[in-house]
Amino acid sequence: MYDKMKEQVKVSEHEYRYIGKHANRAEADELVSGKRQFIDDIYKPDMLIVRVLRSPYPNAMIKSIDVEEAKTVPGVIAIATYKEAPDWKCGLPQHRRVLDQHVRFTGDSVALVAAETLEAADEALDLIKVEYEVLPFVLDCEEALEDGAPQLYEEYPHNEIVKVTPFSEVPFNDIFVGDVEKGFKESKYVKESYMKYDNMAHPLPPESPGCIAEWTSEHAVTVWYDGGAPHIQKFNTEASIPGVAVRVIAVQAGGSYGSKQLIPHMILQAVLMSKITGRPCKFMMSRNEHMLSYELRQGSRIRGKIGMTEDGIINAVEGMWYTDSGMSSTYAQAMTAVGLGECQAFLGKCKNWALDTKLVATNHSSQAPIRGFGGQECKSVLVPMVCTAIREANMDPLEVFRENFVRAGDRYIWRDNLWWDVKSVDYRKAFDETAKAFGWKDKWKGWEKPTWVSKDGRYAIGVGVGVHGNADIGEDPTEGIVKLHATGNATVEICIGETGGGQRLAVQKMVAEVLKCPLDGVQVVDADTHGTGYDAGMIGSRGTITMGTTAVNAAKDARRQLLEMAAVKFNANVEDLDTEDFMVINKKDPQMHIPWIAVTGPEMTIQGKYNYVQNFDKPNFALYLSEVCVNLETGEAKLIRAIEGSDVGQIIDPINLRMQAEGSFGSAGGDTGLFEEMILDKKLGRFMNGNMIDYKWRTFNNFPQFDTVFLESEWDSESFHAVGFGEISPSPAPASILMAVSNAIGVEMTEYPCTPQKILKAMGKIK
Repeated sequence: MYDKMKEQVKVSEHEYRYIGKHANRAEADELVSGKRQFIDDIYKPDMLIVRVLRSPYPNAMIKSIDVEEAKTVPGVIAIATYKEAPDWKCGLPQHRRVLDQHVRFTGDSVALVAAETLEAADEALDLIKVEYEVLPFVLDCEEALEDGAPQLYEEYPHNEIVKVTPFSEVPFNDIFVGDVEKGFKESKYVKESYMKYDNMAHPLPPESPGCIAEWTSEHAVTVWYDGGAPHIQKFNTEASIPGVAVRVIAVQAGGSYGSKQLIPHMILQAVLMSKITGRPCKFMMSRNEHMLSYELRQGSRIRGKIGMTEDGIINAVEGMWYTDSGMSSTYAQAMTAVGLGECQAFLGKCKNWALDTKLVATNHSSQAPIRGFGGQECKSVLVPMVCTAIREANMDPLEVFRENFVRAGDRYIWRDNLWWDVKSVDYRKAFDETAKAFGWKDKWKGWEKPTWVSKDGRYAIGVGVGVHGNADIGEDPTEGIVKLHATGNATVEICIGETGGGQRLAVQKMVAEVLKCPLDGVQVVDADTHGTGYDAGMIGSRGTITMGTTAVNAAKDARRQLLEMAAVKFNANVEDLDTEDFMVINKKDPQMHIPWIAVTGPEMTIQGKYNYVQNFDKPNFALYLSEVCVNLETGEAKLIRAIEGSDVGQIIDPINLRMQAEGSFGSAGGDTGLFEEMILDKKLGRFMNGNMIDYKWRTFNNFPQFDTVFLESEWDSESFHAVGFGEISPSPAPASILMAVSNAIGVEMTEYPCTPQKILKAMGKIK
């Protein structure tokens, strides 16, 4: 596979010992042998199991609840209802109670049971008697805004959740720039449209979310969880429980795809039961709970208008972006802010914007951060909307995207509500190389025109293109220390959780490269908020720049200190010295070398430090080209080929990069263009496919041909000229697939996913 990867990238001009080459992770042997501990493998002495009684109704008030019989079950230690629960809240802003008398979706929490065994807890759940006052419910985000719609929260009239963000004093939840009326007058092509991306798809990480809570004193609690952002989780939990010191430890996670970085409500429930019982409490969702009661990708719609000039520059964007947050907002306003920034990266030449947003509460499970974080939701409707104008002009969409994507010299407003001057490589070369590898010029025949039709007229193939970019690769600060130990090894003290992307290995390689030492001589500490400085975690593909820059500069600082001390020993200039395999050598006379301990003595540890400050001037990029075959009689659509291209700067590990691109199919990503969705029974207000059979998803034996093109430009980044990529790899895929299906069938598709029913309906073959 590595040889194949070398064919797909421009070979770096630098010769490195570890960078750009594959290496096995430090924990690889434990992972493949089953020895690695995941959250459900961890046992604390006297630990209890927490289970949840869940609401059978999408909207109801608890009139009465009787837990007395349930308490008699052997092994049951405590039961909590809204009557016993403190007024702890989570969400943005805080609005979701740890337990509430008002249940707001089918699957909402009614009562918590802590028991010695899972079986005892489940038996107790069956014995809890609840009387409900069933209320009207609303599932559609636009209907929820109407007068007379059922209200989920008194503080949110018309179910519109307030516009706030954690990123700036003035929330960034709309773009009003320039003069849209003037922009439309200057545009030759002006089109209005309404696009929907309401799949509410499930990211389906292999491991369900879970946590353990243990109070260590009256004002301190420790939490273990299977996410990758422990410092943000610590901040969220302490904000919900004032006056309590929270320690968060991120354990090995069986995938996250963004969905488990924050699990605020689950953690509050585990913390509550630990507080009541005085014992450690584990709360692990079953797969059924995970699918029916946990957070999904939020729904997204845009009603708007696009203006494009004669030469293909998008000149004006106007509209309302509706996001369906479900029964609460975990971080949805932040997702909106990021999505609006990514719109400007996609349309970097547009000077006239009037794009507003509404975040709406509805009676189904909470919608929350998933891989793509707002950008995929927005781009999956904005790209087809932009294509209405490109179609009107009969232009090639790839060429229009190529000329409009942000470049150095452009500006955008990012999530912090500040203008940023873009410092980027020119992605047009990545456009060209990817298009060439795909054969786009030969395959593109025009709008709603198939590339190929079978002789019997039964099958047709269409092609599509999607594009995405995100400047969150430089988001949030990171504090880090690299320690050089006298006996010959190094420790990296940066809070790096591991959710499957290999970021710990990437940082380990960078430090080993700086120090010129064996890879296994560098250890990365566990992700524990009590043992590391602040870091925002594995979000937004930020790890390469933020953690990498911190690690590289901290390692350089430590190395500088070591060489300055060694210069005295050698009676030489610092610039004449180097490190290699835990030795200090004289470059002018390599025979002169001494071990680190001869420089520092056995009692000294050298500490190099660095604090990274966030920067949004570098957007990353992903181009996704797809080829879809449609059975014109049955409406079945199959992705038969896809290619993803980018310019990632220096590749840190080719295999891990390839795996990030391959992840574009799942994690509620590319396949939401074809079949992935949670199906709501609109009469009952509950999901109907909460299992691994009825939820349609791609299995390993059903992958299409997939290729990648990664260029390696010299990015202005201290992490070996590299930028992050993984977060955005699924984001351009749904819009690309929607276009490909439209071209295959000869009719514009405006809704996801492209199921046989929707395709046949678009073709006029069924009502």
